[in-house]
Amino acid sequence: MRMSRLFGHTLREFPNEAETPSHALLLRGGFVDQLMAGVYSFLPLGNRVRLKIERVIREEMDRAGGQEVRLPTLQPIELWEESGRKAGMGDVLFQLRDRKERGLALGPTHEEVVTRLFKDHAQSYRDLPATLYQVNTKFRDEARPRGGLVRVREFTMKDAYSFDADDAGLDASYAAMFEAYRRIFARCGVPTIPVEADSGAIGGKGSQEFIFLTEYGEDTIVFCDSCDYAANTEKAEFVRPPAVAGDPLPTEVVDTPGASSIAELAAFLGIEERQTAKAVFFMATPKSGDPFPVFAVVRGDMEANEVKLANALGGTELRPMVDQELADHGLVAGYASPIGARSHVHVVADLALPEAPNLVAGANEVGRHLRNVNYGRDWQAHTVADIATAQAGFACARCGGTLGMGRGIEMGHVFRLQYVYTDAFDVAVQGADGNPVRPTMGCYGIGVERILSAAVEVNHDDGGIRWPASIAPFDVVMVGIGLDRDEAVREDADRLYEELTAAGLDVLFDDRDERPGVKFNDADLIGVPVRLTVSSRNHGAGVVEVKSREASEAESVARTEVVARVQSIREELLGRLTVGEIERQARAGS
Repeated sequence: MRMSRLFGHTLREFPNEAETPSHALLLRGGFVDQLMAGVYSFLPLGNRVRLKIERVIREEMDRAGGQEVRLPTLQPIELWEESGRKAGMGDVLFQLRDRKERGLALGPTHEEVVTRLFKDHAQSYRDLPATLYQVNTKFRDEARPRGGLVRVREFTMKDAYSFDADDAGLDASYAAMFEAYRRIFARCGVPTIPVEADSGAIGGKGSQEFIFLTEYGEDTIVFCDSCDYAANTEKAEFVRPPAVAGDPLPTEVVDTPGASSIAELAAFLGIEERQTAKAVFFMATPKSGDPFPVFAVVRGDMEANEVKLANALGGTELRPMVDQELADHGLVAGYASPIGARSHVHVVADLALPEAPNLVAGANEVGRHLRNVNYGRDWQAHTVADIATAQAGFACARCGGTLGMGRGIEMGHVFRLQYVYTDAFDVAVQGADGNPVRPTMGCYGIGVERILSAAVEVNHDDGGIRWPASIAPFDVVMVGIGLDRDEAVREDADRLYEELTAAGLDVLFDDRDERPGVKFNDADLIGVPVRLTVSSRNHGAGVVEVKSREASEAESVARTEVVARVQSIREELLGRLTVGEIERQARAGS
């Protein structure tokens, strides 16, 4: 590609709308253009990177036994009603109607469609195992698109779905996809950490996210400093700090005027926050049945985790109570008590509560609390579960090490769906014994644009992007200086361009009529791994300047050896993109 013909231009100034370094560099480098909030066009440079990422993904999916399909984005809304996910997706699901007033959805994911496809075509156990994947466009009506390509409304996802005869088969398919993901992220130069995760709206039992750690991340990750345990806060297990020990004492009412928060209460009474009970109130909407009030209780030094609480209640949808609902259910904000809670209010206690004696809890009167409240003697919960959020400094439940916390972006997610969708769509194949077999499923997703953004986020400097060699838009950029003044130099530059191309290298030839400084700055901004400089001076000396994007200085290479040297640098750069090296970077980042 000759740069004089390349569509798009670089920008000198930092774009005002950019939220992260990767967002700014992709705009400045002429890789993407924003059409509207959460919707981007890919210019030729950006599209080349996207296609190279997709090629890596396809190679690893095929290597792991996947078969590529293409599933429709336009889906009948009845599929979402049949699976029971229409309501759960809420406003994220784009919905529309055709000319016959039939309800349709723009697919945010394809579990329903692929399950229906499998049901229509699979007949017996001989069709198992099967892993189907696609690289396709998804649509999600995100309330707050952010981070450039990180959270958008239209995006490209590689989603794969495995079908197996039993749990052992699912474990094997899951493991194959997990290892494929490790290789994909390594080859794309994106350091990720696999963490235990909540399955969310997808459903199923057991999932892991691959997280890229960055200060710009929207997810909070918990990791151990002594073992490889890592999880997002919606799933993280931890050892609760010990309670203040003591024998149960008689309950007494104390006046606590103005002490409606845990911090105010502890300060007023001169006690530690772990000696209090914290109440949080929600309205729960189950998958079937009427909404009901929830009174969640955690120890005062902890925070209630809404996702854990929802899972403890069987996957209900939660929202905070409003003032009128608190009054309707006999609850006093800031002073509510689990003691004497009305029978229709579902009380959920964190695991720490039964082991914490003599806590201070609300008296259900404004300005009053109860001392020495003890679980079992004074109150009991309908449900006792892990509903608290892990915190930095807590002990690891696996090894006793110390937990730390960081911010990150989800790059990929693997799920053990099991029978969620094959049950919903009544999928069965004939088993070896002639009896019907219900296939068990796995689901595996990777966001292509997120890989692209993360690759820039971790691989840039003051000059611009430093693309990993595997996904760079071009392998080499050749900067021509003085081409319009020296015919011999231009002819040699043209020959070198042809030689590099013939050797299988993607070449960007900067043949523009621009100053050398502009060309060098653009080469650094665009981030091509190797830069060549062809000029009258170099031509006269029989050399070409060769500079790796990562090197501080260029080297002079004999003209006859340039192609071999470029290939050597590229192979060296590709050789660094191993699972071991990239995961070492990820661990160092944590």
